[in-house]
Amino acid sequence: QVQVVESGGGLVQAGGSLRLTCAASGNIFSIDAMGWYRQAPGKQRELVATITRGGSTTYGDSVEGRFTISRDNANNTVYLQMNSLKPEDTAVYYCNAQQRWGTYLNNNWGQGTQVTVSS
Repeated sequence: QVQVVESGGGLVQAGGSLRLTCAASGNIFSIDAMGWYRQAPGKQRELVATITRGGSTTYGDSVEGRFTISRDNANNTVYLQMNSLKPEDTAVYYCNAQQRWGTYLNNNWGQGTQVTVSS
């Protein structure tokens, strides 16, 4: 089992920056990809960014060029640096730690952290 804890959300003005942190604990050796997803009121959860243990990254179209995901494998931590924030980035941001055993995947989610961008 893996526990996932997010931190770093808050209120920021448009154009500002925030940094989110996600720490994983427990059965960390089975974790491959970690990432961030977000869900705004009335909308489906969407991909923000993911990063594999080897460092390969994927970004959602709406954040590419503004957000940067990074990972510290030694401390089982992933970061999301968010720059040039827009009001439409307002959402609850969830961290995901995906365990992999061959082709079997298991997703572990944090409780979420609120990001609010004011105009």
